[in-house]
Amino acid sequence: MDLRLTPEEIAFREEVRTFIRENLPADIRDRMKLGHPPRKEDTVRWQRILNQKGWAAYSWPKEWGGPGWTAIQKMIFLEENLMAPAPEILSFNVTMLGPVLIQFGTEAQKKRFLPRAANLDDWWCQGFSEPGAGSDLASLKTSAKRDGDHYVINGQKIWTSTAQYADWCFVLVRTDPNARKRQEGISFLLVDFKTPGITVRPIISIDGSHHLNEVFYDDVRVPVENLVHVENKGWDVAKYLLGNERTGIARLGKSRERVNAAVEMARKVNSNGRPLIDDQTFRQRVAQLQVDIKALEMTQYRVVSAYDKAKGAGRPDPLSSVLKVKGTELLQATTELAVDVAGPMATPIWAEELAAMNEPDDMLEAGSASAASYLMLRAASIYGGTNEIQKNILTKAVLGL
Repeated sequence: MDLRLTPEEIAFREEVRTFIRENLPADIRDRMKLGHPPRKEDTVRWQRILNQKGWAAYSWPKEWGGPGWTAIQKMIFLEENLMAPAPEILSFNVTMLGPVLIQFGTEAQKKRFLPRAANLDDWWCQGFSEPGAGSDLASLKTSAKRDGDHYVINGQKIWTSTAQYADWCFVLVRTDPNARKRQEGISFLLVDFKTPGITVRPIISIDGSHHLNEVFYDDVRVPVENLVHVENKGWDVAKYLLGNERTGIARLGKSRERVNAAVEMARKVNSNGRPLIDDQTFRQRVAQLQVDIKALEMTQYRVVSAYDKAKGAGRPDPLSSVLKVKGTELLQATTELAVDVAGPMATPIWAEELAAMNEPDDMLEAGSASAASYLMLRAASIYGGTNEIQKNILTKAVLGL
């Protein structure tokens, strides 16, 4: 595949870059340049700015509020957004729920939920994993029993990202406990988090952040109209959703941004009496990461272009697993580079001292943030389907072994 952009695509990249430069609030950009993750209010603010432009639902067709971009335009947009750096568009809303409703939802569901998801009027989360059903998702036990015009949900979900912010959750539940195969008898429900019987408990991560949660469902009543697709056919919906999730999970723009940040810091950090940027070993390490990022970019364009051409099939390209595996490995490698450059500035004692300083030093703050990012991204090879499971998918679906 020829990766040279057309004149139109080059002009599009410049349009996106200019818009982000002129419209991303300075306070958000400054925090993120130091390596801090966006706050909830940052994500909401930025996504609404993009939605006013018609870009928030970047992967949706025009008839449902998207820009109708090509696969290449989508990748350009994502990369420029991450490299700015700007908050990522909430994936639960745009790359998971949105495509699912467009593919499987009723007209009423599309009209009710899609505009609010694009504008982040509703913050969605994903209720899939359970204590005994993570990578082996088909083992889920959370039940939903039909009671008139409602389903009654009982069970527990875990590792539910941003559930503390959520207004709604799309949940996989078992509606037929006697199904012949485990993948059968599962349904996909939309659950209003204001419904009585829902309890959210925080899980504090190794980096000290609150991103993950346990969610308990005790006799939670969900209207039957909130069923997506067909009862007991939720596994088809889940596979389609996970294919969309993994297509965007490479996050190459973030890896590039982290390498650029590490290089900038290396200009200011001394090693053996001279700037680290002059160290040959460091430069070779940076060059190898840049080569790996470029190689994955080529694969990403191929996968996403093929996925675009197969629209309507409802089946994700198994090669999206390549993006997940290599993309998360690069995220981990680039944050490890940033931590190594920061050195002692990435240690917890520096972070504590920084908080007490009247005028925080940008280098110390960036070093502290790089350590938090490094710790958080240890989970990148687990979430969205563990890399080991993705390799099994590739072995069967691509290699035929």
